[in-house]
Amino acid sequence: MCIRDSPNGVPVFEKIPAKIITQKWGLIGNDYILAVSRLIRHKGLHYLIRAYSVLKNIDKKLVIVGDAYFTDNYAQYLRNLASDNQNIIFTGNQTGETLAELYSNAYLFVQPSEAEGLSIALLEAMSYGQGVLVSDIAPNKEAIADLGITFASRSITDLTQKLQYLLNHPEVVAEMGEKLKFRAESEYNWDNIIKKTIEVYNVVLNEAKIVKKMKVKEI
Repeated sequence: MCIRDSPNGVPVFEKIPAKIITQKWGLIGNDYILAVSRLIRHKGLHYLIRAYSVLKNIDKKLVIVGDAYFTDNYAQYLRNLASDNQNIIFTGNQTGETLAELYSNAYLFVQPSEAEGLSIALLEAMSYGQGVLVSDIAPNKEAIADLGITFASRSITDLTQKLQYLLNHPEVVAEMGEKLKFRAESEYNWDNIIKKTIEVYNVVLNEAKIVKKMKVKEI
């Protein structure tokens, strides 16, 4: 690992019960699908809304957390797209305990991005022990390894099918969440990242000392 390739990191999170989100949006826990994202087109939220809207026999709401980022027109487009479905909730940007409750009590986390870096939102969902469904772009696949489920990026059909499968198989979602939490804690925990970074610095410093000694001997 070189220093410039150090991954993003997240703390180790523990789930907390639903309180604030029950008061604000009537969410009681395990009754919604969660997406946490800025409302920007390449985040692919329009695919998620369209896929969710054609699901059959669904008893989960769709909760979208985040605000526009100089993209008010796109944010309004998303709200228009969801206007006929009262089970789609836009919470706006959330932080602190409210965001922690949203992560903690979701049934499933979905990230439908067309383009992404190593997503902090995805890593946080993993650290909370959530099962995830993500687009099959390289950064998402790197984060989840072979422990989560992917769908073909930009494919509403594939996204719908994968969502329906996971809604029908809660045992798969639960098992996935446990494995992803372990991966987040072992690979993307800040304490481990700091240790690895210090190891790299020590290697570099030791190599520099060796080179310096060699030059002194040559003189």
